[in-house]
Amino acid sequence: MATSNTPTKKRDTWGSKLGFVMAAAGSAVGLGNIWKFPYTAGESGGGAFVAIYLVFVIFIGFSVMLTEFAIGRRAAVSAASAFKSTDRRWTFVGVIGVVSGLLIMGFYPVVGGWSIAYIFKVSTGLLNTPEAIGDSFGGFISNPVQPLMWMGLYLLLNVFIVVKGISGGIEKAGKILMPLLFAILILVAVKGLSLPGASAGLEFLFKPDFSKVDSSVVLAAMGQAFFSLSLGMGCMMTYGSYLKKKENLVQTTAMVTAMDTGVAILAGVAMFPAMFAFNMEPSAGPGLVFVVVPQLFAEMGGLIGLMLALLFFVGLSVAALTSSVSLLEVVVSYLIDEKGMKRRTAVISSSIFMAMLCVFSSLSLGGVGPTLFDTGAFDIFDLLTDKIFLAVGGMLICIFAGWRLNRSDLEKEITNDGEISFPLFGLWYNLVKFVIPAAIAIVAFTGIKAGFDSGKGEIMLIGVGIIGIAALLSKKL
Repeated sequence: MATSNTPTKKRDTWGSKLGFVMAAAGSAVGLGNIWKFPYTAGESGGGAFVAIYLVFVIFIGFSVMLTEFAIGRRAAVSAASAFKSTDRRWTFVGVIGVVSGLLIMGFYPVVGGWSIAYIFKVSTGLLNTPEAIGDSFGGFISNPVQPLMWMGLYLLLNVFIVVKGISGGIEKAGKILMPLLFAILILVAVKGLSLPGASAGLEFLFKPDFSKVDSSVVLAAMGQAFFSLSLGMGCMMTYGSYLKKKENLVQTTAMVTAMDTGVAILAGVAMFPAMFAFNMEPSAGPGLVFVVVPQLFAEMGGLIGLMLALLFFVGLSVAALTSSVSLLEVVVSYLIDEKGMKRRTAVISSSIFMAMLCVFSSLSLGGVGPTLFDTGAFDIFDLLTDKIFLAVGGMLICIFAGWRLNRSDLEKEITNDGEISFPLFGLWYNLVKFVIPAAIAIVAFTGIKAGFDSGKGEIMLIGVGIIGIAALLSKKL
């Protein structure tokens, strides 16, 4: 067994359970909930997709998140150090999480910048010409300068929060931003539900038609459940490492999972009833948030449409921010624990590197910059993380917990040495050890196959190759 790299100085901890729950829920709640969930549900038939998604959240999402919290708190170090302190050969799994955090933050602040930009676009008359909204978005993201300015502002907000630490920065931000996000989504949903014809949207979202279900819908639901919860990238393991030993991991995991799922469902309720009321297409695709949603608020007209649009994009910016600070913290925690950096130095150095990646990502959307197999940086980073690193990382975390860690040690960690009752421990353990790795492997394999079908298979194989090389070199890390 390798020696632990736990720092000798006192490790920062969450100031309260509420603060941790809000921060962890904030990490899980992001663009995947408000941007990806509604359009994926729209493309996948609505109610049947939502029903299958909820099943996967309960069995896979909850179980993997509890696993990450348990491993993180048990080790009380960064994700990479948590594996290294148990078995050096498994260090590469934590490193995959750090690399995932870097790559996601190589494009996530670009989209986060868009969300902030749209607050100002809406407030300066975007809704006045609904027919030009689509062209406006296309022109904006392909501009070489404007998106970079907004990306820089968004990244600075991340730096400001994370440099203040866990209890002083991330926890305080979560306590404010998460309730604000819920309130905004509820306001938008209530208004949408009050429109004539809105009931058709609710029926689409909550009345399953399983005759429309095929393998692609099942896999889309599994992928959405897994990725929307920020699993497999070290975020929850890192956040868990700052948890006090007295906290109830099972209860906390249930709360975070419920909040994340609640935001996704709320986002659907906020959009689909209004879309059906205005006879808009539910399967609008990835452009739903930045093209269809502004058109939707423009149709409402007047001050109400303007205010709800502003609130919506404030909410989107909040969701993006609470997720990206956790991604930045994964990398910062690694640099503090493994490289001995001070927090401020770790935050600034990692942010500079992320900013460089974001420049390539943003420019690639305008056809500028280097490509690999005719694919720009934005899509490369998205493909490597969404289809490869996160899925494989989640699978390896479960295999590590089920096959490398001692079952009794895991039970002691989750039950706080028997003080907390968890009668479903046996079911959870078998899911983690046998069922979930197989299920995630199917998602990863399907993703690679789909990549070849869409001409992106070579890039995805590079991702698999990187993981293989990391595994071979793990003894030297």
